[in-house]
Amino acid sequence: MLSANNQNIYTVSRLNAEVRLLLENEMGIVWLLGEISNFSTPVSGHWYLSLKDARAQVKCAMFKGNNRFVSFKPQNGQQVLVRARLSLYEPRGDYQLIIESMQPEGDGRLQQEFEQLKQKLTAEGLFAPGNKQPLPEHPQCIGIITSKTGAALFDILDVLKRRDPTLPVIIYPTIVQGEEAPIRIAQAIGRANARQECDVLIVGRGGGSLEDLWCFNHEIVARTIAASQIPIVSAVGHEIDITIADFVADVRAPTPSAAAELVSRDSSGKRTGLLNYRHRLNQAIRYYLAAQRQKSQTHQYALEKQHPTYRLERQIQQLDELSIRLQKAIQNYIARHSQMLERTAYQLRYHSPGQLIQQQHYLLKKYEQRYIDAIERKLLNSRHQLALAAETLDAVSPLSTLRRGYSVTQNQAGQIIRSQHDVKPGECITTRVTDGMIRSTVIQSD
Repeated sequence: MLSANNQNIYTVSRLNAEVRLLLENEMGIVWLLGEISNFSTPVSGHWYLSLKDARAQVKCAMFKGNNRFVSFKPQNGQQVLVRARLSLYEPRGDYQLIIESMQPEGDGRLQQEFEQLKQKLTAEGLFAPGNKQPLPEHPQCIGIITSKTGAALFDILDVLKRRDPTLPVIIYPTIVQGEEAPIRIAQAIGRANARQECDVLIVGRGGGSLEDLWCFNHEIVARTIAASQIPIVSAVGHEIDITIADFVADVRAPTPSAAAELVSRDSSGKRTGLLNYRHRLNQAIRYYLAAQRQKSQTHQYALEKQHPTYRLERQIQQLDELSIRLQKAIQNYIARHSQMLERTAYQLRYHSPGQLIQQQHYLLKKYEQRYIDAIERKLLNSRHQLALAAETLDAVSPLSTLRRGYSVTQNQAGQIIRSQHDVKPGECITTRVTDGMIRSTVIQSD
């Protein structure tokens, strides 16, 4: 029998707590692509949703401290890329993602690839200032790797012609957009290194969207630039556009025109060197800051895992869940008691004295009408019977006989005279005819 003090016996709370720590410590930060469903925004301002694909789904929470930085309004059915840490909601034992950032699928996926490659090459030291080659103080020949029909090429040539018309220029044309562009750019850099015709290269193109500039974020381009024996100036897009090629190149120019000014000679000569040193210093500072930022993020993540905010986030999520359950319970309670109140009111109306009186009044009216109908039928029947009796009586009435010309004679005593022997001479008699009485005196009876 197991002892009650056996440390291998877990409580549910202890098990969930340890599983949560395992998930958070072992998995760390993950990137996840999925479709939003069950999106909800309680009054607390936090977001709760599920991310799903064709065969599975996972619950997620994004607290308002992070979701306020999301530049779009998430909707059910939308494909997104999220950066999140894996955790476990202990009260229910559900594993979930705590989302720290969210982007639409297209831009988010490219940004994720950019960050992953940047971290990989940083770890390998390709961005380290010690690996950078200085630009020649007095270049003898300039190589340009870009599209032969792009505006960037003409901008570079215009600047070089204005600043130093005698400086030789060799163009290594290549495509700078599309699926084949990374290979073509790498081949052009390799061709320039093989020929050794110039002592500095400008690699770049004009501005465009993230997708347009994506060929300069390819690993093959980055490694080819890093391996180049000829110093390379990266001149991709506008000043706000940052690519992997900018980090790995020996010098980054904000625009193609600026790259031409950087490598060309002018009357003072010192300006070029000063710009070179300034760009190298800016680049070194940028790389140093990037490395320190990466180190700071690592320390910050390790610190955050021990921060009370994690516990506060779980309590906030539990509070939101309890709030939703309370609202539903209140609504159900109100609905249930509203139904009971309606049933009670109906029963009260049904058994109320007014209702009973109304029912009795209705029955009284009904019975009254039945009695009236019965009396009327009785009267009608009696009238009919009376009429029949009157007809029968009239048929045997003496008056009917009188109307046929007969008469009835009575003596003074009111007795009917049926024979001549019933009267005496001088006696007063009365004769009834149909329309009246005739009084006469008997003179003689034979």
